[in-house]
Amino acid sequence: MHARELVELAALVAAHGPALARVRVPMPESSLEEYWVASKCRLDRWARTLKSLEPAGDRTPSLPARRRPIGQAVMEEILISEVLARVWAAMACASDRHSNTDAAEPIARSVLVGHMEARHRVLTLLVRSPAIDADDAVRLNRLRRQSERWSDLLIGHLIALADVAELAAEPSRAREFARDLHDGPRKPGGRHVRSLVLASLRGAFRQGLAAESPNADLNARIAGSVLAAFPAELFDATGLLRSAWLVRLTSFADDAEGVVHELLKADARGSRSDGPGSSYRRLSGRMRRFEG
Repeated sequence: MHARELVELAALVAAHGPALARVRVPMPESSLEEYWVASKCRLDRWARTLKSLEPAGDRTPSLPARRRPIGQAVMEEILISEVLARVWAAMACASDRHSNTDAAEPIARSVLVGHMEARHRVLTLLVRSPAIDADDAVRLNRLRRQSERWSDLLIGHLIALADVAELAAEPSRAREFARDLHDGPRKPGGRHVRSLVLASLRGAFRQGLAAESPNADLNARIAGSVLAAFPAELFDATGLLRSAWLVRLTSFADDAEGVVHELLKADARGSRSDGPGSSYRRLSGRMRRFEG
């Protein structure tokens, strides 16, 4: 499973979070255990690869040149999968507060702490490691900013359930997104907000990444553990851990750019500030900044 698919899963969590919270029962222990074990295994793998990228005593990279792309793919994976780590931690906190338990939050927070430590090592390597050239450092830093903004947007969906803004990269930005997402559907053209968000999400992580994630197996286990925490009625009759919403999002990829184009065209047809599409114009502007 590619790390970019974990961003789509984070969007699923944000979209269906209220349904999970309404159940008002603790998340399944098996789901939490699998999330913990798979995440810790992935953290260990990341640590070994990042160590190999650290400068040696003679200031030369210890990682052989032929393997440096693997190291860069791991750094991409760390930065991209941060979105799910933050959003799932926020969902775990909200779920515990609605069910009056403390089963999920400590586990999700612990995983997030480990993830933040790996992220810190990546940022240090971008500055100090001779194994990473300037162009790659700029690209990876741009990916970091994209991931942070998407984390804040998706956590904004969950703030209505509980005050989980502290888990965002920038809590004030997450709260601002929460206000926009809460008010948007009530205004003319607000129904387009979700389509715009989904199209922008898919496009943001569509290009410039390694073809395969180094830890695809553990990514799949983590995704399965997250999906297993949701009520069975949200999934298909065969019991597969695959949401119809996720299927629609996957099929949405090919025409995502066309949808954005049509939405912006419709918005442009509104001649007044309160015309069609005005309710999501501000949000669309923020989405365009995600590419930066």
